[in-house]
Amino acid sequence: MGLLSPWFLAGAVALGLPIYLHLLRRHTSTPRPFSSLKFFEARMQSSVKHRRLRYLLLLALRLALLALLVLAFSNPFINRPAATVAGGKLMLLVIDDSFSMRAGSRLDDAKREATTILAGRGADQRAQIMTLGSRLQAQTQPVRDQAALRAAIAAIKPGDSRGSFGELARGVRSLVTSVPTPIELHLFSDMQKSNMPAGFADLALPANVSLVLHPVAKGAAPNWAVESINAPGKVWDPKKARVQAVIAGYNTPQATRTAVLVINGKITATRKIDVPAGGRATLEFDSLNVPYGFSRCEVRIDSADALSADDVALFAVERSDPQQVLFLHESGDTRSPLYVSAALAAGAESAFRLESVPVQQAASLQPSRYAFIILSDTPSLPSAFENNLASYVRGGGSVLIAAGTSMGRRSRVPVLGANILQTHFYSSGGDRFLVVGDTDPSHPSIASTSRWSGVKFYYAAAADDSNSRVVARLTDGTPLLLDKKIGEGRVLLFDSGLDNLTNDFPLHPDFVPFMEETAFYLSGTAHHSGSRTVDSFVELRTAKERAVGVEVIDPEGGRPLSLGDAANAQAYQVTRAGFYQLRLADGRQDLIGVNADRRESDLAAITDEMLSLWSGDRDQGSAPAATAGDPQEKNNPYALWWYVMLFVLAAAVAESWVANRYLGIRREDP
Repeated sequence: MGLLSPWFLAGAVALGLPIYLHLLRRHTSTPRPFSSLKFFEARMQSSVKHRRLRYLLLLALRLALLALLVLAFSNPFINRPAATVAGGKLMLLVIDDSFSMRAGSRLDDAKREATTILAGRGADQRAQIMTLGSRLQAQTQPVRDQAALRAAIAAIKPGDSRGSFGELARGVRSLVTSVPTPIELHLFSDMQKSNMPAGFADLALPANVSLVLHPVAKGAAPNWAVESINAPGKVWDPKKARVQAVIAGYNTPQATRTAVLVINGKITATRKIDVPAGGRATLEFDSLNVPYGFSRCEVRIDSADALSADDVALFAVERSDPQQVLFLHESGDTRSPLYVSAALAAGAESAFRLESVPVQQAASLQPSRYAFIILSDTPSLPSAFENNLASYVRGGGSVLIAAGTSMGRRSRVPVLGANILQTHFYSSGGDRFLVVGDTDPSHPSIASTSRWSGVKFYYAAAADDSNSRVVARLTDGTPLLLDKKIGEGRVLLFDSGLDNLTNDFPLHPDFVPFMEETAFYLSGTAHHSGSRTVDSFVELRTAKERAVGVEVIDPEGGRPLSLGDAANAQAYQVTRAGFYQLRLADGRQDLIGVNADRRESDLAAITDEMLSLWSGDRDQGSAPAATAGDPQEKNNPYALWWYVMLFVLAAAVAESWVANRYLGIRREDP
């Protein structure tokens, strides 16, 4: 016998409290009427108080109650042989249903062996069925019903998640807190090496859990797979779209594989590729001829192994027309329209079509027709257009303003409303130019650039940067790029020109990614891939979009969101491979292809030495490993605290009854 928490014995010092309280009984005298005090002889009153313990039975019960509580918290236990507590032991059968279990007959073999182990349990022993993928999921409660347990095993289907033995250990550690009996854990798995956690300590199991491993695969089966795919989620010009795929071989010889591009069920291109032994190779399809709207696409290789599910990679593509961008400039400015249109054509995947208009002809233009608007060094705007432009921004539109030398002559920046405090002509100074000093690399406009290193600025207009986000500054502290939200829209201010006169930025390699990312940022057209991985999350709404219903249709055609989730959920976790149709809170429709994590494609198994260490040597110096056919006899701690709590309850009832008899009515001393 022992104590699992002996430090709680320190609570025994509380036993002195009832004794102290019983000695504190005050001596009280009852006043009695008397005729005169002159008949009493004058005496000195003794200051000595004689104390003695009273109500000894009540004292004993209170001492026993405290002592039992201390003992219960110390968690006493006795060691009993595992065989003697089989009736109280829980048999936990965990079947791996991760993606790799689709190979050959692995899942069927695991289910068949689990059924055999279940049939050999004692009639009075409880059992529970669970499955293991990216998390541990219960298929039944701990029951003795043989038919229900067998039906739960038969109903298990292969999943698409990545297996995690670290998640198994974490789930079992959590289970032990609610299951006081010993647990006999049986794991039926292909023991895939990629399922191991980063640290071996993450596999630790509690002392009252005995692990029995049932490997259903031996060795490393060869497997080819479409490991990854790089395809755009949106296409504006199919001839410029590219699809890249990586074909990988795991424990495979050198081979030539045939890959096909399938669009909406039709093969549109075929490529042959040589894959080195145990290596990978990249192929490219140089066009993506999809119709307007959403298309379901896939890259597929010829199947030559036991795991055919990873021979295909899915992705979705949406084709639409390029978005219109209004570019306003001075009639004599021919440089900035040329540089900006060339940059968008080179870097923005033909997503935007630039409409270049002199500012003098802008009075009749409607800003709402454009994805965003660029004002390139315009000293003035037609009043009607400026009013429409302000309303356009407040309603959610975006504007990029380049403040060159012409706009620098104004006192205020249009739409933005910021004052121009000063203009700097660095070309007339001793340094001739300045470069960028500080930048905010988290801003989308410069996240993909080299922070404009080496760009020379000969001129800058210093605008008031209060209430604006400063994205970039020159070395003298002058704000160079400001971002300000106005209403539902935003204004981006570039305090120099878009020509090559006020700076050499248009001639610099960073100009193309700057214009590309700025265009996507201001238009609200997010870069997104048409392909996701199983167990990833898809954003359905932002934090501000409330009470707007969303809809998700899974690959089987079902609607997995409840009414509450459809109205409130901000994200949805995709758990199966296939195509998901989405209707998001902002009204946008979307289609995504979801693929299993390709780490599951490497079918290499954990070594026997590692399995032995996991199952038998979880604790240093513990017993040797248990195997499927030779479970070892050992002692299991059998907790007694709940029995002690029964005595605590009995002592509390007795103490209450005795205290009521002694102290309920104050009796007068004779």
